[in-house]
Amino acid sequence: FFFFFSVDNKNLAQKWLMQAQVSPQAWQFCWALLSPDKVPEIQYFGASALHTKISRYWSDIPTDQYESLKSQLFSQIACFSSGSKMVLTRLCVALASLALNTMPEAWPGAVAEMVRVFQEEGGGVDGRARCLALLELLTVLPEEFQTSRLPQYRKGQVRGALGREWGSVCPLLQQLLRRTDSPGAVKARVLRCLSSWVLLDVPLSESESLVHDCFSALPDPELFDTAVEAIVNAISQPDSQRYVNTLLKLVPQVLALQDQLREAVQNGDMETCHGICRIAVTLGENHSRTLLEQVDHWQSFLALVNMIMFCTGIPGHYPVNETTSSLTLTFWYTLQDEIMSFESDKQTVYLQVYRPVYFQLVDVLLHKAQFPSDQEYASWSSDEKEQFRIYRVDISDTLMYVYEMLGAELLSNLYDKLGRLLTNAEQPTSWQHTEALLYGFQSIAETIDVNYSDVIPGLIGLIPRININNVQLADTVMFTIGALAEWLADHPVMLSSVLPLVLQALGNPDLSVSSVSTLKKICRECKYDLPPYATNIVAVSQEVLIKQIHKTSQCMWLMQALGFLLSALPVEEILRNLHSLITPYIQQLEKLADETPNPSNKLAIIHILGLLSNLFTTLDISKQDDESVEGSAPPVKATPPSPGPNPVVVVLQQVFALIQTVLSKWLNDSQVVEAVCAIFEKSVKTLLHEFAPMVSQLSEMLGQMYSTIPQASALDLTRQMVHIFASETDHFPPIKALFELVTSVTLSIFQQGPRDHPDIVDSFMQLQAQALKRKPDLFLSESLDAKAVFHCGVLSLKFPEAPTVKSTCLFFTELLPHCSDVPPLARIVQDDGKLLVQAVLEGIGGGASRSLMDQFAEVLFCLNKHCFSLLAVWLKEALQPPGFPSSRVTAEQKVTFSQQILRERVNKRRVKDIVKEFTLLCRGLHGTEYAAEY
Repeated sequence: FFFFFSVDNKNLAQKWLMQAQVSPQAWQFCWALLSPDKVPEIQYFGASALHTKISRYWSDIPTDQYESLKSQLFSQIACFSSGSKMVLTRLCVALASLALNTMPEAWPGAVAEMVRVFQEEGGGVDGRARCLALLELLTVLPEEFQTSRLPQYRKGQVRGALGREWGSVCPLLQQLLRRTDSPGAVKARVLRCLSSWVLLDVPLSESESLVHDCFSALPDPELFDTAVEAIVNAISQPDSQRYVNTLLKLVPQVLALQDQLREAVQNGDMETCHGICRIAVTLGENHSRTLLEQVDHWQSFLALVNMIMFCTGIPGHYPVNETTSSLTLTFWYTLQDEIMSFESDKQTVYLQVYRPVYFQLVDVLLHKAQFPSDQEYASWSSDEKEQFRIYRVDISDTLMYVYEMLGAELLSNLYDKLGRLLTNAEQPTSWQHTEALLYGFQSIAETIDVNYSDVIPGLIGLIPRININNVQLADTVMFTIGALAEWLADHPVMLSSVLPLVLQALGNPDLSVSSVSTLKKICRECKYDLPPYATNIVAVSQEVLIKQIHKTSQCMWLMQALGFLLSALPVEEILRNLHSLITPYIQQLEKLADETPNPSNKLAIIHILGLLSNLFTTLDISKQDDESVEGSAPPVKATPPSPGPNPVVVVLQQVFALIQTVLSKWLNDSQVVEAVCAIFEKSVKTLLHEFAPMVSQLSEMLGQMYSTIPQASALDLTRQMVHIFASETDHFPPIKALFELVTSVTLSIFQQGPRDHPDIVDSFMQLQAQALKRKPDLFLSESLDAKAVFHCGVLSLKFPEAPTVKSTCLFFTELLPHCSDVPPLARIVQDDGKLLVQAVLEGIGGGASRSLMDQFAEVLFCLNKHCFSLLAVWLKEALQPPGFPSSRVTAEQKVTFSQQILRERVNKRRVKDIVKEFTLLCRGLHGTEYAAEY
């Protein structure tokens, strides 16, 4: 065993030891390794090998050896009770495993015997050590049961037997806890042992007196943590709800901890606060319904609720001076759910008692949500600030939930408080107080429709009176205005009091996220009321964009906001604003297009292209016509779309040549190409048919781009164009030419080897599927090699990338229905359909990921529906060769599979099940637990 400690041989040694443990010789060497002259590491290995043999290879042990094995283990445990702790624990676990394997038949009363053996005077081992060894053994027994590999039927038997043994364990634990001369170490082990047993669902009525003893142990600092753990485990057992009388007796015990809790708060002892709070919350959370129903005891339950309220409002700032308050938040959800689930007459009674409690809770939570002083906050670590942020989100969620119980009165309550704060000239208020109240408002307004609340006008009126002298407060003011954007759309007269605040905040980099997202919400919700403010909004936005105050993503949001805003203006005003907004960027882009490509000007180019595409994403004048999408009809003042070209098209035509110049320099760079395609893709999606004037020049540019350096983003844009314009007679020629060009370029990529371009293959298959869906006539053309496209599809089905295979299956499910109405496609399928069937079977047989089976099933379903007689022949021929599609399936299983598939021409769900079943057979997974998750 000398090499057990040499690092070089460690892995080798581990492997050898693992094999040694399971060898038949292990029985002999285990005992030898435990001899007193060996070092503890070697003894530990001996004990571990014993446990492995007993727990995993029990069936190898002859019945007549059970007794000798048991007595050897008992005597070894006695020897080691004063020796190495880690060896002792392993020996206890080995004996526990033996007990679990022999209970209840071969070793009835196992636990009683363990207690007896260790209580008898043992050869020269002192009593305390023997006692600790017994407690260790009793503690690991339930733990070993939880992790044991016993078969299901044995688990039930053994659990029952262990339950009956509690009668031997309980008096022993009680006696040891109550003896005044028991050493602290023994009492701590008793508490751990209790924790372990209650997890076996020992009835609460049977552990009741021991749980009371745990409460007596709480004042002892050495025992505090283990006592808390034992109490919490005992009262959170699912079964404990049945023991109402026991629970009622526990309430006064928990209430009696309030003095210890207050003392701990005064001494800043966070651990004790945490422990006592855990006990109170566990009792309240697990048993609130049971305790609410005991109407005669309503005062003691109310006292428990108030004790938990004290824990919620514990002094100090989370997470720096206290960590307890967060434990209580789920209790308030639970209690509210229980109260609201009673039938209405009972509910009324509970609400009388608990509505005032929940109003108090709101005050407490808003107090806890307050920021510390600026000086203190500055001293917090970034991790503490992040924990505090998450804690405030939890408080926000709780407030939103509480609103369901308190309703509109809660908003009035918050409004009154805020009004008193802001109008009280005598007492200067701290910004923290104002911020917290607003935060409460915002939490509710963000998710709940407050349009009917009569306090919102007052709140909006108060906002300008707030002295905003701090970033956190300013952020919350912004988010509150944002949360009220829908309300402002219904009450546009109030815009003038909050919009200036938002525009002012735009200039502050610290308020970037809150100010930009709020402006975006206002521009989206209130765009028909914003024309009077448009000039101002555009001017401020331009200024902050030029000064580069915001990070990239906020700049993009700001452009989206401006897109919403401009959509509601008359066309000539849109053009005027666009001109002033975009000109500086166009000039910058012209300059960049002249420079030699390098990484920094690449970022600048992508940034400008991103700004344009985000602006065009939301700039949509067609919605003035048909506002039903937004939910409410536009006011009369919305101008009808002018007969001239769409403003976005006007701008795109002006910058088209410049974009071509940029492209010519950056064609090699997929990110720049993507950014260019995004501008047109966003515009096409928003403008739809109004994009028409650009179709021919964009088709030409796309064709040139793709022919020079093929990229997936160009195919995706082509797909958009096909989707919208392929069925329009005027635009069919340029679209047809573009479609044929990109198809032939992609076919040549397939000839050179497409494996390096799974993204191009994926986009290409999606494009072909879209063409079949929108305009199958494209496949009638002489210039299109449809047969080659089909063969590329068969090849693509074998790609390892799942998204590519998915798109290819989609292509075939669009193609097969056209066997009847597009003659060239019918001929191709007749000639080469068998290749498709073989590729699909290969995927099902194990060539493709199991996540793709539904898609392969769809292809088979389509073949069956549209080429039934051919499919019967193809399946027979394809499945003929032995070993295809897998060596694991027999000829009979293949015949069954074919018959099942051919039978299903209506039920697609059934075909998917048949394919899943067959793929499991092919992979050798049928009937395994791995298959069960499928």
